[in-house]
Amino acid sequence: MTLVVQKFGGSSVADAESIRRVAKRVVDTYNEGKQVVVIVSAMGDTTDELIDLANSVSTKPPAREMDVLLTAGERISMALLAMAVNELGVPAFAYTGQQAGLHTDSTYGKASIVGVIPERIARTVKEGGVAIIAGFQGVNRHNDATTLGRGGSDTTAVAFAAALNADVCEIYSDVDGVFTADPRVVPSAHKLNALSFEETLEMAAHGAKILHLRAVEYARRFNVPLHVRSSFSDKEGTWIVEENSRKYLEGKNEAPIISGVSHDKSQAKITVVGVPDHPGAAAQLFAVVAKADVNIDMIVQNTPTNLEGVANISFTLPIADVDAAVLGLEGAQGKIGFEKITRDDGVGILSLVGAGMRSHPGVSVKLFEALQETGVNIDMISTSEIRISVVMEQKLLDDAVRAVHTAFGLDSEGEAIVYGGTGR
Repeated sequence: MTLVVQKFGGSSVADAESIRRVAKRVVDTYNEGKQVVVIVSAMGDTTDELIDLANSVSTKPPAREMDVLLTAGERISMALLAMAVNELGVPAFAYTGQQAGLHTDSTYGKASIVGVIPERIARTVKEGGVAIIAGFQGVNRHNDATTLGRGGSDTTAVAFAAALNADVCEIYSDVDGVFTADPRVVPSAHKLNALSFEETLEMAAHGAKILHLRAVEYARRFNVPLHVRSSFSDKEGTWIVEENSRKYLEGKNEAPIISGVSHDKSQAKITVVGVPDHPGAAAQLFAVVAKADVNIDMIVQNTPTNLEGVANISFTLPIADVDAAVLGLEGAQGKIGFEKITRDDGVGILSLVGAGMRSHPGVSVKLFEALQETGVNIDMISTSEIRISVVMEQKLLDDAVRAVHTAFGLDSEGEAIVYGGTGR
């Protein structure tokens, strides 16, 4: 019997009406003769509201207690959805992450999954019920509740799909699939029928919000087919699979040159000026950043022509982590011996992604010409085999995305439909 894992984001379960609509979709899948496991996010803006509540009673809420609090949002969703499915005549049972068997490390706020033991879930579906699991949460070795951080419900869904050997993991949101660009910025973006794990990883890592990076990494590791689609329509979505399967799904002998244009406004740039230009200096610098638990994206080092023996090192990082990184670096300034630190919170990153770039020269020229015509002055450049990313002024980012999208012939004649408003 086919086993399907379905994940529904916050906009899909935002209110009672939405929950009833999701329940009907779950029941329809069940009535097709399939076994169904469902992962849910918190309703609408519940998580943000809980964070605001915590900040209203505490200047620095303890991380452990924050995780206990934040798991409440998904628990509300799972219980209500189970009630709605039962109302339609199908037995459904709600489980917290702990009850479902998702085990994590003890990094409160952004825990990593260390194992999934889905005994109760497997038993529920085997006995003919629908298992509904609270996403975003698990339990650590101390038997404390933990949360997985941003994109945690996506990761939860893929983890259970892998552990249960599911046939597919369906990720539902408020758009019809993965588009060539964010349809809120580029209304002429069109839906992609299929993507490889590799392309999706690049897009997720560089601003595409439809899927979280950790979830795609997990899916690639365990070869879990993903189907990204809308909970507001019955349209076929975007399949994310291995490269060979992707070519088959596209019905083409070769993949398109460019799959999409992603952008990111959540990054900032730090430049460390006057770093001693000798072996080991960069290692010291990034060891300090790593100790502050900061993830780095792009790195550029250059040597000023008018100075000898020093270099400037620039890197991008999540804007939320800038203060921690700067504080750590300032504390190590005497040891490392650099001159000063500058920060820029007004940057944006545009990324061009496509597996076909490997065998098509001239892609970078077309990209840079489109950016030039938009008046973009490029600050940093980073590349991989299937991606080119550039850092620029954030105020020009939306215009640049639209210009690049048009330059590579990605515009469609119609307008993309956004049913909700968040893309999740």
